[in-house]
Amino acid sequence: QVQLVESGGGLVQPGGSLRLSCAAPVMFDVYSMGWYRQAPGKERDFVARLGPGDSTNYKDSVKGRFTISRSEDNARNTVNLQMDILKPEDTAVYYCTAVLLYNRRLTDFWGRGTQVTVSS
Repeated sequence: QVQLVESGGGLVQPGGSLRLSCAAPVMFDVYSMGWYRQAPGKERDFVARLGPGDSTNYKDSVKGRFTISRSEDNARNTVNLQMDILKPEDTAVYYCTAVLLYNRRLTDFWGRGTQVTVSS
């Protein structure tokens, strides 16, 4: 069973910051890692992705506020999502996703999710 370990959610006031982290098992090669989110009553939605060659993609509404990157200590298979200038509409459960080379195939895996609440 491949598990992605997420951390860093919580409650923050509008304008504040949070950092999410996600770690994939080190025994697998990582093709890409990223984050999706799901607000109450809405579908799961793409947020950010760190792909091959450290390429990045972002949802339009988070560009300039969110930054996805590898862990500062270059911990293998760990990515961070720095979220700044948070808005109430960023409230959602955030899910980490990783595309790993698993049994010689690129396979999607998902974390269990971490709650982010932006409220005064």
